[in-house]
Amino acid sequence: MNSLQQIQAAHQASVALRSVTPKQIDEALLIAADALESNQEEILGANKLDVEAFNGSDALLDRLLLTPERLRGMAQDMRHVAQLPSPLGQVLEERTLDNGLRLRRVSAPFGVIGVIYEARPNVTSDVFSLCLKAGSACVLKGGKDAECTSRTIARVLRQALRDSGLPEDACVLLPATHEAASDLLHARGLVDVVIPRGSRGLIDFVREEATVPVIETGAGVCHTYFDRDGDVEIGQRCVLNGKTRRVSVCNALDCLLVHADRIDALPVITEGLAERGVELYCDERSLEMMRRASYPAQLLHEAVDEDYGREFMDYKMAVRVVNSFDEALEHIARYGSGHSESIITEDDDRAARFGLMVDAACVYHNAPTSFTDGAQFGLGAEIGISTQKLHARGPMGLREITTYKWLITGRGQIRP
Repeated sequence: MNSLQQIQAAHQASVALRSVTPKQIDEALLIAADALESNQEEILGANKLDVEAFNGSDALLDRLLLTPERLRGMAQDMRHVAQLPSPLGQVLEERTLDNGLRLRRVSAPFGVIGVIYEARPNVTSDVFSLCLKAGSACVLKGGKDAECTSRTIARVLRQALRDSGLPEDACVLLPATHEAASDLLHARGLVDVVIPRGSRGLIDFVREEATVPVIETGAGVCHTYFDRDGDVEIGQRCVLNGKTRRVSVCNALDCLLVHADRIDALPVITEGLAERGVELYCDERSLEMMRRASYPAQLLHEAVDEDYGREFMDYKMAVRVVNSFDEALEHIARYGSGHSESIITEDDDRAARFGLMVDAACVYHNAPTSFTDGAQFGLGAEIGISTQKLHARGPMGLREITTYKWLITGRGQIRP
């Protein structure tokens, strides 16, 4: 079966899912979760082949690597999704018109959700569980680096669908080829929306190439601005956590901005980074300060313009000194990706203005950007972080991966 035929099969499965009950979906998810654990040896064996063939940074290798603990976590996440309330059939709005027509706006599945992602095998099971819970079939296109792992996981999930009596083509994994990606991005009439998860390059490619609707997620060039009224202890905690909690995810801190009046606080704000091996790409003033503070010379670099606006996904961070609050806003507007931005300040008025003026999905005050996550926001789970403004913005949980329809009931009324 070629990739276009696979997509057509997913479309047919999405029609069959319309008559499946939420209880049946939850039972299928629990069967799939058990199957992930019972097939641990096969899945980890496939992952070992991908890891041995991988040629990239340690941070990216960490995203690819599966362990027994991580696999159990994937299964547990699926069980958690099964326990969440169904997002389907919810009456979002209801009213009766003067002519007696009853209108209800009701949540409904998209139908077929395509997801293109890179070397993150857990995305295969995460997307499957969320899409199925939301009543949609998923068409997955993973990267070559995780091809063996993703293919094995998909095979386990498809068997679980068969075992639960649901159509196995509700989960389709396309080959890791450019041709398959092209078929997915041009499958008008078969695929309702495509969601890219990965680097800015991947997202730009999908946006420019696709003829089906796209929801942009993932690319995060995240800033923290330490204001002239910032608390040093809060700043240090937020910078360390934002940068080093997990460097390979989209909410990781990429650039620290410091008000010129507080440049003396920079060594304290960055305390703990050197121990984690974080390389700093500094402008002239911050470079001089960090040298004076004896930050390890091998971890210090003079920044060039390209370092601002980089999503490092590594133990690297840009640093710049700004002369004013407005200059910080200008920097973020120029280099940010609309993902997550933070201000450290004790001035509530300035924090409010930061929230008003910064154009991003998530804007923080005295908290790190690492909190941008569906589970952290109480959504239960997420399919990605939307950095656009149509349909959904920020963490996309189950509600955000459904659409709605209008149901209208009358008794023979006619329009004049």
